[in-house]
Amino acid sequence: MKFLTKITDWFESTHLQEQIKDVDIVALFSNPWFIVPFACLILYMLYKQSWKEIIIIALMVGVWWVSGTPYMASLIVRGEIQIEKILPVIFGGAVALGFVIYLLFGRSD
Repeated sequence: MKFLTKITDWFESTHLQEQIKDVDIVALFSNPWFIVPFACLILYMLYKQSWKEIIIIALMVGVWWVSGTPYMASLIVRGEIQIEKILPVIFGGAVALGFVIYLLFGRSD
C-alpha cells in the first residue's frame, strides 16, 4: 500500500490531470506550429502507407481526448478513486494496449 501511496503522491505532484484538462484543443489544432508538422507527419505516413503508425497516432489522440472528458474528471472524488467508474477505464486501457501490442508485434506487413 505504501507503494501505491507514493505513486498517488507523485501523480498529484505533477498536476498532470490539471494540465491535460487545461489544454485548449481548439487553440492547439489552430496553431500552425503544431498543425503543420502534425499534418506533414500524417501526409508522409499516408504516402509511405504506414497504416499501423497512423492507427497508433489516432489511438493516442483518442486517449488524450478521452482523458479530458468530464467522466475522467469524476474518477477521483474528495481524494478517493471511484472503483465503479475506474473499471471501464482500466478495461478500455487494456483493450487499447492489447491492440497496440497486436499492431506492433502480432502481424507483419
